[in-house]
Formats: sequence, structure tokens, C-alpha cells
Amino acid sequence: MNGLKTTMLLAALTALFMALGYLLGGSGGALIALVVAGGMNLFTYWNADRIVLKLHDAREVDARSGSDLYGIVADLAQRARLPMPRVYLVKSDNPNAFATGRNPENAAVAATTGLLRMLSREEIAAVMAHELGHVHNRDTLVMTLVATVAGAISMLANFGLFFGGSGGEDRPNPLVAIAAVFMAPFAAMIVQMAISRTREFGADRAGAEICGDPQALASALAKIAGPAQHVPSNAVIRNPAAAQLYIVPTSVSEMFSTHPATERRIAALQAMGPVVTFASRAPKRTGRSALDPNRGS
Repeated sequence: MNGLKTTMLLAALTALFMALGYLLGGSGGALIALVVAGGMNLFTYWNADRIVLKLHDAREVDARSGSDLYGIVADLAQRARLPMPRVYLVKSDNPNAFATGRNPENAAVAATTGLLRMLSREEIAAVMAHELGHVHNRDTLVMTLVATVAGAISMLANFGLFFGGSGGEDRPNPLVAIAAVFMAPFAAMIVQMAISRTREFGADRAGAEICGDPQALASALAKIAGPAQHVPSNAVIRNPAAAQLYIVPTSVSEMFSTHPATERRIAALQAMGPVVTFASRAPKRTGRSALDPNRGS
């Protein structure tokens, strides 16, 4: 059911993109918008991970680099019976993480240096398990496609704001086009929120089952939610649509957030109770600064 809902919402985003093209350029504009939307979706399908990682200036780490983050992800991927994803580090004080890629075989997960400094090892493992939950649920491609189309709608709306539409037999009244320019990004944001909020609860549950410790994920969310809202993310500043990729939102407004309220997510995790214990492959360590983001650099 969630897959059908997501497909319908993604189709709604594409239709909105076409409608905006029609309002700005008539039937020719709608046709161009359809071709552009199809091209963007095809391009994003093959390059989703590269787009997102380049936006964040992410640096790949591996076992030879000495990164503890890589070891944690390797343990979790084995536990989840997933192919080993590529692991990236993002230099940012914003404590966050994300996953990307068109399928589990081409997935990548990333964490920021701010997140590694703030959380214990168990909490970091829980956060990365959440991201692997997105990979397991095949959310990563959909989220990147949505971010791409939503960003394109915003750019097209900005273009229309400066150049507008013109009246005529094949084009709507310019006042209608100008109104659409302001309304389209808002409508795209609503659709984007509907898709992202549904998938965050699913990834929380999958992540808790992968790491075996829902309380660690609840604790991690409680620690990073506030700082993530107030510490700026350069990637989101450049492209606000990228915010839906993160484990916690970067906006203080719950009404316009791409994520459900963090308090609701924490409550759902706490209600899960104990699950299968995380395998002893990952040694337990506690305290802050459990991982040094500069190690192996």
C-alpha cells in the first residue's frame, strides 16, 4: 500500500510540474515540462547517489582508512543481509545522516562529523541502522527522485516569477500564471512531506530491528533533533529539497517539516520494547565522542 501511495504522489509531483509548464508556456510548455520531467527521472535513476553525495561534498571511507564508521556499517549490513553499501563522511557540524542509491546493490550511506562527535557508538550504530532501513525498504531512489522533481518545480517557479506567462489562445491569463508560480512550490512541498513522513516511521522500525536496540535509536533522535534544527546545513541551503533525505529535519516548523514530529518517532520506538540483541560483533562503548571523525584522514 505504501508503494502504491508513493507512486501516486510521485505522479502528482510530475503532473504539477507539467501544469506549471502549461501555465507558463501553454501546451508547448506542458510538453516541454513532460519531456524534462522524464529526462530528470531517468537521469536521477542512474545518478541518484552521485547527485546527493556531490551536493554534500561527501568523502568515501573504507576499511583501510581506519574509519570506525565503516566497521559499524559493515556489521549492520551483514546483520540485515544487505549488500555492503559505500560509506561516506560529510564534514558538517549539523548532526545528521542519510542514505541514497537506486537499489540495495548501488546504495551509499553517509554521516556527518557533527553526528559522530555527539553520539555514543551504540547510538551511531542505531542511526546507521535507520539508514540501512531505508535501503532495505528501497526508499532511497524514491526520496532522491522526489527531491529532484520538487527542486525542479521550485526552479521553474522562480523562472516564471521573473519572466511570467503571457495571455493568448494557447496560454492562460498572466495573473493565473503568476499565482501558480507562488502556489506550485507550496503544493510540491506538501506532496514531498506526505511521501517522506510515511517512510521515516518505516525506516525507524526497520532500523531498530537491524541494530536490535530501539532505545538507542530513540536516544540518538532525542540528542540530535534540536541541534540539527539550529545548526545550518550547507547542502540544504543550496537545495532545500535535500532536507527530506536526513534522519531528522533541519527546519524548526513541524507543520512544514518533511519528517513526522521527533517526539512521535521516539514514542513509537520506546513502545517497541526489547528486540533481538545486537550481535556481539560490535564491541560496546559508551560516552560522547565515541568515534573520531578525523581518524584515518
